[in-house]
Amino acid sequence: MEKAEKDLTPKHEKEKKDMTKASLIDKQIIDSYGNAVGKVIDIAFPGGQMGLSLIVETKKGEPTDIACESIQAVGDFIVLKPPGGSIQSTVVQAEPAQQTQAVPSRICPNCGAPLSYIPQYQRWYCYKDGKYV
Repeated sequence: MEKAEKDLTPKHEKEKKDMTKASLIDKQIIDSYGNAVGKVIDIAFPGGQMGLSLIVETKKGEPTDIACESIQAVGDFIVLKPPGGSIQSTVVQAEPAQQTQAVPSRICPNCGAPLSYIPQYQRWYCYKDGKYV
């Protein structure tokens, strides 16, 4: 007997459907390295700009916004594109937990959005502009 081949096409490629505000609220945001960023609390139209952004409550309880162009995939979670925007398949092995020092918040000098500190590169990144500062 011949076995039927299993369809390995990702669910998001099979079904392209619109996302509603209600379906996005409370979804967890995961960065491209698998780290939790926060959860969606609202959607906004940034003043003077095209497109949408997600208003996210970070793990520290602070609101920040993430441009929709920074999103790689939406499913059970929202996964962000890697810094620099290139999407590639990578396997990351978990490292032992390290104690990290709290990093003070900074504001992007270009657009005024909150910056995110990326410890791996020891640099500040603006998700709204999609570049390091």
